[in-house]
Amino acid sequence: MPDTRKADVIVIGAGIAGASVAYELSTTHRVLLLEREPQPGLHSTGRSAAIFSEIYGNPVIRGLSRATRDFLFSPPPGFAQAPLVTPRATLFLAPPDQVETLRAMRNDADVAAGTEPMSVDEAVRRVSILRRDRIAEALFEPGASDIDVNALHQGFLRRFKARGGELICSVQIAALDKKADTWRAVAGDTVYEAPVVVNAAGAWADTVAELAGLKALGIEPRRRTVVLLDPPAGVDIRDWPLTIDADETFYFKPDAGRILLTPADETPTPPCDAQPEEMDIALAIDRFENMTTMSVRRVVHKWAGLRSFAPDRTPVVGFDPGAPGFFWLAGQGGYGMQTSSAMARAAASLVKGEDLPTDIRAQNVSAAALSPTRLRQT
Repeated sequence: MPDTRKADVIVIGAGIAGASVAYELSTTHRVLLLEREPQPGLHSTGRSAAIFSEIYGNPVIRGLSRATRDFLFSPPPGFAQAPLVTPRATLFLAPPDQVETLRAMRNDADVAAGTEPMSVDEAVRRVSILRRDRIAEALFEPGASDIDVNALHQGFLRRFKARGGELICSVQIAALDKKADTWRAVAGDTVYEAPVVVNAAGAWADTVAELAGLKALGIEPRRRTVVLLDPPAGVDIRDWPLTIDADETFYFKPDAGRILLTPADETPTPPCDAQPEEMDIALAIDRFENMTTMSVRRVVHKWAGLRSFAPDRTPVVGFDPGAPGFFWLAGQGGYGMQTSSAMARAAASLVKGEDLPTDIRAQNVSAAALSPTRLRQT
């Protein structure tokens, strides 16, 4: 006979989405958090170089980010041993062929409220390796910050378990179906049962839906490549801003004494243990050398992760209209850390049948904008 484990809610996937919603739901529900890998956050969360920026993403993302700010900058007592964020301004650069892009960005009301024009001289003063002749205009966001991804993720998991929630790793779900009012996730000799299942499986979100007999929403994993470089000898890079071109074809920033560089690639890929491709690494280095005076002789470290997007690049948060009790929490793209608290609180409220929290609605984020129904109708 199989071992049956019962709960109020089963959350599938223990990355930042699953960990945060499990944390929120565990105040009122018995929650089982199931992770297919031996440890949580292996494919996306653990490979993220996250930054908090209120001007990053579309209007829904920006609203969720603003509603997460207080949590990141003033987390609950005991949530983390050190600050979750560290100041890290953002510097947007426009070569001559990107000036119109930067000006259009600057004219956006959200962007204008959080940025200030910067002279080319000041940009080069702040980031000494920049090539002055490659910069036509610059825009500065002083209020951005680095996010300590591990501290944030582990904080959610630790507090979830302290509330009685259970994290179970290495769970390979072979079947997911519904009997009467109960969802059943079958994994080996164990059956996990609950009235609600939250699909927070990241790159595997559509796979989980199909396992449940549902049509995929088009949640597409995309590979993001990252390399670490040694800084120029004798140059203090600690206070450099994250530096990005207006078209977002690459960015770099300090990271533990080295330069973290990415070509900002978004290569569609099947859900997998993503690995860096040499062509993407070469592209990153070429763009970096074109904008700076550095010549890259050695890559210290390289990796790749997955960022998953819905077709409209807005997260999917809500019950599937065709499957009562099946809840989507997917498609965070590259914004999962900076929207984590608001996304989790929104999801928990909707699971409970409640309205979105007042502070989230105040940011012009609606349940309809997040609902999977919008994608079922297309």
